[in-house]
Amino acid sequence: MSDEHRETGTGWPEPAEPVDPSGPAGEPDPRPDAPDPDELSPLVPGEPEPAEGVDDGGVTVDLAEVSAGSPADGSGSVEGAGSVAAGAGKPAGRKLSSAGVMIAALLALLGFTLVVQLKTTSTDPTLAATRQEDLVRIFSDLDSREKRLQQDIEALEDSQRQLRSGEQGRQAALEEATRRADELGILAGTLPARGPGLSVRFEAGGKPIRADRILDAVQELRGAGGEAMQISGGDRATARVIASTYFLDGQDGALVVDGRTLTGPFTITVIGDPETMRTALNIPGGVAASVSGDGGNVIVEEREVAEVSALHAPLKLEHARPVS
Repeated sequence: MSDEHRETGTGWPEPAEPVDPSGPAGEPDPRPDAPDPDELSPLVPGEPEPAEGVDDGGVTVDLAEVSAGSPADGSGSVEGAGSVAAGAGKPAGRKLSSAGVMIAALLALLGFTLVVQLKTTSTDPTLAATRQEDLVRIFSDLDSREKRLQQDIEALEDSQRQLRSGEQGRQAALEEATRRADELGILAGTLPARGPGLSVRFEAGGKPIRADRILDAVQELRGAGGEAMQISGGDRATARVIASTYFLDGQDGALVVDGRTLTGPFTITVIGDPETMRTALNIPGGVAASVSGDGGNVIVEEREVAEVSALHAPLKLEHARPVS
């Protein structure tokens, strides 16, 4: 080992300092293939290049922090560069146009309207809150009404066919109209009537026959099927009993019927089913029992042919007119 090796202590010769190929300071490189000094570095000739991570002011800068966008202590210019780099790494957001916002709002409104309409049409709060028994009853009523209406339709269709069948139809219509006119005439008291019925005689006792007893008798006879009736007094005065007939107490036991005064005893002649009407008069607590309680007597006689000949003057209509 030579002395040179011993001096370095490594066993190797100490490296020689690099020789500047450019020659003396300020002189160009004499080699023919040497590059242009301006292309090598933008620095001023003769000044050494700054080391990596060191700026011109001699402040050390961490290049990793600068690339990540963290500012370096002591250098304002490096902080701005980091901010720019961080901003450049983020993608620019999309800007929504006014037309897009309007379309989105219209679609949302349309969806809300459809949902509300579906809920409104698909549910019935009235039927939803109804019990099952009530629904069954409603269904049964509707079914019965439908059957009745169907029967009415069939009857009207039969009448229509009869009326359209020429002379036979006209004759049937005339007979039907005559029958209805007779029935209405008997009920209104404008036509006499004849048929099986009863003769009911009221004889006073200690108390006179009151008007309310006669009214109760008339109502019970109507309820038992009496179709036509008249009332007569001891003086043979007679009055037809219709729906509008009224009864008042007169003087000395007399009875006022539709403004006509009748004296006792009073006799009601009625046409209808004799057995049914007799039972209605003799029920416990009925007319016969009430008159007997006042000291009077009720005599009921069955007639095979009872005649109701008294007539009631027809009412003069002031406003109603028949329609042909």
